[in-house]
Amino acid sequence: MKHNTIQTFEEEIRSQYNNITGIVIQKDGETRYERYFHGFSADNAAHVFSVTKSVFSALIGIAISQGAIQSVEQKVLDFFPDYRVLPGETTIQNVTIENLLTMTAPYKYETEPYQRFFVSPNPIQDALDLLGGDKPIGDFNYSAVGGTHILSGILARATGKNTLVFAKEHLFDPLGIRVPQSIVIKSEEEHMAVMSDPNMRGWVADPQGNNMASWGLFLTPREMAKFGRLYLDGGIWAGRQIVPAAWVAESTREHSRCNDWGKLPYGYLWWIIDANSFAALGDGGNVIYVNTKKKLVVAIASYMAPDVKDRIKWIKTMIEPLFS
Repeated sequence: MKHNTIQTFEEEIRSQYNNITGIVIQKDGETRYERYFHGFSADNAAHVFSVTKSVFSALIGIAISQGAIQSVEQKVLDFFPDYRVLPGETTIQNVTIENLLTMTAPYKYETEPYQRFFVSPNPIQDALDLLGGDKPIGDFNYSAVGGTHILSGILARATGKNTLVFAKEHLFDPLGIRVPQSIVIKSEEEHMAVMSDPNMRGWVADPQGNNMASWGLFLTPREMAKFGRLYLDGGIWAGRQIVPAAWVAESTREHSRCNDWGKLPYGYLWWIIDANSFAALGDGGNVIYVNTKKKLVVAIASYMAPDVKDRIKWIKTMIEPLFS
């Protein structure tokens, strides 16, 4: 690998992708590149935004393998018997776990009310109130925040443990991923402070203690790469089956397709890039990218910035040729 090629690569990071705080690239199970920017180090975690969704997806697969959840075909309201369905509401009664995983659940809005969920005293209750309506089940409808978070309530009710406790026991501790605390944010000012703190570690939780299924997880690039490697290896880590192989395969094949964003296929809270690669994608350009054919894992942590350049195109045109 020529030095000037790596030099060009790093110059491109600084000029075109300059909100990156850390990047780890692994090939054939070995780290081929690791670098940090903006004062970040290997010990600094970043808020990975919607990369959280793909990590959370693994927990649903684990819970199903343990029998806590019967299958993805279970109805959402099976887990909320205390929820009062309004007279005339029928659609919500047929929404399944799989609909939430594949972004094919309908909602009673045209644009997701992000702010409502961020300040809500009970986000899962609000999300259930907005689930269903007159739209059909099965159309792709990306839920960035609220709808996906219903899955956290399902996991807690099915296992008797909140998401972080369950994740530590069955995912984080086996992989050596450190998520030490739940983070409860009480104001917009606190939200901004937490999200920009390079020393923050944890997972944002709602007022009921449910860690957010859709966002709020802080990981280092090395930890992101571990999770990518876990999925590259079919759910096996250090000789132990952490996530069922069948769940990894099912999660990373097409179940639905986005109407925007390049018409990308979608699995179980994973984006499907092509026949050999899939990715966890978060705002700001946070990425866990896996190419199973090339045995390549790319983990990119970034701070939030507007109008970031397409990371997947960059991975395909620059990183894959350079490190494959």
